[in-house]
Amino acid sequence: MIQPINIDFGSLNFVSLLPMIIAILGGLVILVIDLINDKLNKSFYVMMSELFILLSLGAVFGYSGDVRGFFDVMLIDGIAKLAEAIVLIASALFIPLALTTKRFHEYSYPEFFALFLFMIGGFEFMVSSDNLIMIFIGLETSSLALYTMIAMHNRSKSFEAAIKYFTMGALAAGFYSFGALLLYYATGSVEIGKMTQVITSKDFDGMIVVFTGIVFMIGAFGFKLSMVPFHTWTPDVYEGASAALAGYMSIVPKIAGFVVAMRIFEFLIHSGVDWVQWVLYAVAVITMTLTNIMALVQDSVKRMLAYSSISHAGFAMSAILIGTTQANSALFYYWVLFTFTNLGAFTMLWVSRHKSKTGWGGTRYDHPYAKFTGMIQIMPVNAIIMAIFMLSLAGVPPFSLFWGKLYLMSSAVNAGFVGLAVIMALNSAVSVYYYLKLVVYMFLKDPVSNDGTIYLKNSSTPLKVVIGFAAAATILATFMTSSLLETITHYVKMSGF
Repeated sequence: MIQPINIDFGSLNFVSLLPMIIAILGGLVILVIDLINDKLNKSFYVMMSELFILLSLGAVFGYSGDVRGFFDVMLIDGIAKLAEAIVLIASALFIPLALTTKRFHEYSYPEFFALFLFMIGGFEFMVSSDNLIMIFIGLETSSLALYTMIAMHNRSKSFEAAIKYFTMGALAAGFYSFGALLLYYATGSVEIGKMTQVITSKDFDGMIVVFTGIVFMIGAFGFKLSMVPFHTWTPDVYEGASAALAGYMSIVPKIAGFVVAMRIFEFLIHSGVDWVQWVLYAVAVITMTLTNIMALVQDSVKRMLAYSSISHAGFAMSAILIGTTQANSALFYYWVLFTFTNLGAFTMLWVSRHKSKTGWGGTRYDHPYAKFTGMIQIMPVNAIIMAIFMLSLAGVPPFSLFWGKLYLMSSAVNAGFVGLAVIMALNSAVSVYYYLKLVVYMFLKDPVSNDGTIYLKNSSTPLKVVIGFAAAATILATFMTSSLLETITHYVKMSGF
């Protein structure tokens, strides 16, 4: 006779699911409200979304229970809390942009805000588990929502971008699933910690099954993190998405991917699978170098920022292959600074709207360099803020990302990766050219002659607040380096990384 299984629901630690439940519940509430009354002002949905995001953030830092929860598939450690904080803070900065006077098409749909909250819930599941099945659920939940949000921009480029993203995402999901299947076959577990224990104890390093599984995993995260040679879809997808959403995509999906990659690959490296470290070394170096070169020849500021975002992801991947506590702390520190700077830079593309491309040489892009010529004479405050973002992304002292790059390179030197640190420094020097190129266009060239239809100033209060906050964080982070690093290192050490 089969004995019933008794489960103590108190021991399941359902509270560990609270941040994700809040986000998903928020999306469902918005859908239900829209079904009841579809005449509500869309500003209501913006405020609802912001409320649920802030509640989820409060649940993240208010949680003080066990590290494990919900059948032990949840892992609420310091790394998870840091990643969730970045996801939620970036989301809280992004969503008020829907209140601007120059609305994008997608903001007219309540479904956009519901999908946005579902996407956040998916990212939170990704970073809060070391179970390959739960990670996959979070990955697909967030990806499917994001594909739809891109298409809702309702332009031909947006549909093309959504299809490309969906196709590449489906391929990445296939790689991930097959890699997870092989690793489960070889180790008998889908939990990352237990898998690496088996690999170490039974010397699976040389087995073809483990080797193939890890290769497929590297390919899957190569697609998700836009690592070379899996990066080709990224500039087209960013071009098709709205400027602000492109900035958001360059930050949030990547930090979720980095956390999962950190959990998988660093465990493998520390378990003696040394070849993984050298593969990641090659991927990181090629990614940051090749995309830097591609950014040099771009005519579109948006595509330049897309390629530079991939290069920054190569910098972050360097921290994973180094695998020390300092390197992991540097990754989160770097990405916190990058969050404010890059989201601000992409959002600034929205400030100068246009109806015509007359005088821009017939370019097919919406944000060519020529669009910003003489911006200091037309919108001086905006030109100065954009210059601050460009100087920070270039790593020019004393702006914020200079300290992020410096700390990341010092972690490489301290771990014996001197060559890697030199490569990072050289790539930072190369990137100065294309960032300062935009500054030259804004400050040293005369405005394009136009009839007043090219430049439309979007000066709504929400946009000013978001850009002002991002610019202030970019500048003030210089004075908060010590305290911010101390906090991040504390959470990283809590996770045993």
